[in-house]
Amino acid sequence: MQKTAAKQKREIVRQWLRIVLGLLVFAFGVHLTIYANIGLAPWDCLGMGISYHTPLNYGLSMTAMGVVILLVDLALRERIGFGTIIDALLTGNFVQMFNDLNPLPENRSVWLGILIMLSGFVFMALGMLIYMKAAQGCGPRDSLLVGLGKRLPRLPIGVVEIILWSAVVLIGWLLGGPVGIGTLISTFGAGAVMQLIYGALHFEPRDIRHRDVFEVIRILADSES
Repeated sequence: MQKTAAKQKREIVRQWLRIVLGLLVFAFGVHLTIYANIGLAPWDCLGMGISYHTPLNYGLSMTAMGVVILLVDLALRERIGFGTIIDALLTGNFVQMFNDLNPLPENRSVWLGILIMLSGFVFMALGMLIYMKAAQGCGPRDSLLVGLGKRLPRLPIGVVEIILWSAVVLIGWLLGGPVGIGTLISTFGAGAVMQLIYGALHFEPRDIRHRDVFEVIRILADSES
């Protein structure tokens, strides 16, 4: 019995590492959409818009926004797991790290920017897949996507994302967030890329049964006993 408990504990730790890896991949994808320099993706447009009206930089704006979305997820009765919390605390700062470390000159080519942005969508979708499969809760924004998706079961998850991102980019634009051709590509293209990748890999985010924070704590407490 003790061996089983110990194995569960090691599994949870591996899942946490998987979550962090997935968030790094996802954040790199977000960084690529920013570096493309043809207009920010919707959530990043909103994060930048918030940073223009507050003392927060982009990373802290995204972190604060993640906490607010977390409260919305609770209202939608989505499971809040350690993955949700880790995402809320780390993703914006991971993106800021990649932005700060990037040694390349500013991109000024629209066509190269489109290619870079599409590559970013691929990394974002794969990063989401990696940490969602840890089954310890989606990140706040992805929990919102899944929560809305459950309430619109007839729509593919990629279409639900297009609807959500259209609303987000409108708010970001009203706050003065940078909007360009890349913003429009993101609003419609990211969901399409996600649908293509998840369809090819037979991955459906709405089918995952996530462990919430309390369930994981109970398992860890049993492991300690």
